[in-house]
Amino acid sequence: MKRLWASWRMKYITKAEKETGCVFCNALAKKQDGDNLVVMRAERAFIILNKYPYTSGHIMVAPLAHTATLEDLDPATRAEMMELSSLCMSTLRKIYNPQAFNFGANIGEAAGAGVPGHVHLHIVPRWNGDTNFMSTVGEVRILPEDLAETYRRVRTYLGPMDDTKNTV
Repeated sequence: MKRLWASWRMKYITKAEKETGCVFCNALAKKQDGDNLVVMRAERAFIILNKYPYTSGHIMVAPLAHTATLEDLDPATRAEMMELSSLCMSTLRKIYNPQAFNFGANIGEAAGAGVPGHVHLHIVPRWNGDTNFMSTVGEVRILPEDLAETYRRVRTYLGPMDDTKNTV
């Protein structure tokens, strides 16, 4: 029998507690963006790493305002979210060289939204063959990189930013 060791994940698993309030609003309210995986703050929206990624480099873009649907956002916020999404894709292409992306949103609980009250877009880099027997049979994802390293790489590519608040 072969074993797969990912001992660093124990800290990740044991600290997975149900957060009260909105995870996006909570992350924005805290000053240390690195600790909360906030990669970039813009005028109306922000980029944050997914704490429970499907693949390494799984990024989300969300409005600063706690808003449940895209149609409830003003046009300028929707436009900024799309520009940030495009920036994320070009950044991920340079860092990870993915062959494709899954891009989209689950809007509302019935659609599978993990945070139904705060609309957000997912950008998930994909590679040919990245879904293997572990995903399909074992229902387990293998992530070759921890979140701290993903954060460091993405943030480094986007350029130096203030330690507590990185704005564009």
